[in-house]
Amino acid sequence: MEVESLMAAQKEGSEGMRRGGGKAKKRLFIKTYGCQMNVYDSTRMADVLAPLGYEAVDSPRGADMVILNTCHIREKAAEKVFSELGRLRAFKQERAEDGGEMLLAVAGCVAQAEGEEILRRAPQVDLVFGPQTYHRLPEMVAMTARAGDGREGGGRGVLDIDFPAESKFDHLPEETSGQGAAAFVSVQEGCDKFCSFCVVPYTRGSEISRPVAQIVAEAKRLAEGGVREVTLLGQNVNAWHGEGADGREWGLGELLFRLSEIPGLDRLRYTTSHPRDMDDALIAAHRDLPKLMPYLHLPVQSGSDRILKAMNRKHTGDDYRRLIDRIREARPDIAMSGDFIVGFPGETDQDFEDTMQLVRDVTYAQAFSFKYSPRPGTPGADLGDQVPEAVKNERLQALQALLTEQQHAFVKSLVGREMDVLLEKPGRQPGQRVGRSPWLQPVIVDEKAGEIGDIIHVRITQAGPNSLFAEPVS
Repeated sequence: MEVESLMAAQKEGSEGMRRGGGKAKKRLFIKTYGCQMNVYDSTRMADVLAPLGYEAVDSPRGADMVILNTCHIREKAAEKVFSELGRLRAFKQERAEDGGEMLLAVAGCVAQAEGEEILRRAPQVDLVFGPQTYHRLPEMVAMTARAGDGREGGGRGVLDIDFPAESKFDHLPEETSGQGAAAFVSVQEGCDKFCSFCVVPYTRGSEISRPVAQIVAEAKRLAEGGVREVTLLGQNVNAWHGEGADGREWGLGELLFRLSEIPGLDRLRYTTSHPRDMDDALIAAHRDLPKLMPYLHLPVQSGSDRILKAMNRKHTGDDYRRLIDRIREARPDIAMSGDFIVGFPGETDQDFEDTMQLVRDVTYAQAFSFKYSPRPGTPGADLGDQVPEAVKNERLQALQALLTEQQHAFVKSLVGREMDVLLEKPGRQPGQRVGRSPWLQPVIVDEKAGEIGDIIHVRITQAGPNSLFAEPVS
């Protein structure tokens, strides 16, 4: 579920962090590619750098530090990073001509996979670090300062792409930035599933679960700061486990029950899940917790058992269908989201039709679909019988047409229904507010309906192409 986003690091920070008393703070710009986990990581990078005096700007030009927080999922991800680095090199030169300095950093999964290559091809880069080491950013910045200027003349940037024995979560500071009405909390990282198309086990490492006490403490701080909705994040979030307050080993279901007890925290979500880790306790949480929103992103990738086996998914299409039936029995109003890959090596017309049939059987409120592209270092990259690009394109268009039809049908089914909406931000038009439905659609209401952070009861009056329109219900 990858979306490219552009975010400046959060602007709040302690007034006492200013350099030299009344001097301006250092300017930080972070460009974030990819999933919600990267968005969370970017926010925490800003928290780590705040004690060094960094605060946000909305453009890389003139910044004291620029970080590209990268994603390796999409096709040609590394080349897109090198293209962006070429543009930033000009900004860095401008900064030097003005007598200043711009630290240029590459973080995230492309950094983890291509660290040495980045330093070789882009000597303007000062720091390269992976997803598990950004808690060491202050030390890296200090190492860069000791290295001095003139690196492009033959120097070398700082490279930190280890998988530390200790978890980064044990070293991160408390949040220093404002969050708004909704926030992410990372609870699990890495993956042990080793799907043959996926680079995550190689860029994020093996599965690590964050301790219960850390998660609960962060969620409490967020709620005290006005956050009403929390989304728990993980590459394989429903594989999370940890020792609970009762001494038992908890899974994600038990964790959700504990978080539901936090005052002020009214809505819970989690993403992204694997079908093999949907246990009874988690399904029970969907049944028994009104705070757990009725929306589940549960990727299946293919409907063909033969392709699923080649992908190393270790479940069948019917396993997935039976699981969906159990979840819907527990929570009848739940809406499903999913991920699909078309054109995996060896995929035949019948294999693709099996995927289309699974989509017809399940029906999705939203889904993400991609053409298969080989990722270096993954088993899938070495498979023969690659599907021609023209066939991939044709299949992707057919799948997306079906998914779009289902998505439009779901949105239209909401017209006339009443629901609670969390107001999150001003609308694009004067006099509007934008909220979020239980099923993640943007909902537009009149600003008189409530303040940002309020949860209001509304009736959906109209469905637009990308959002819903509603009126308050007293």
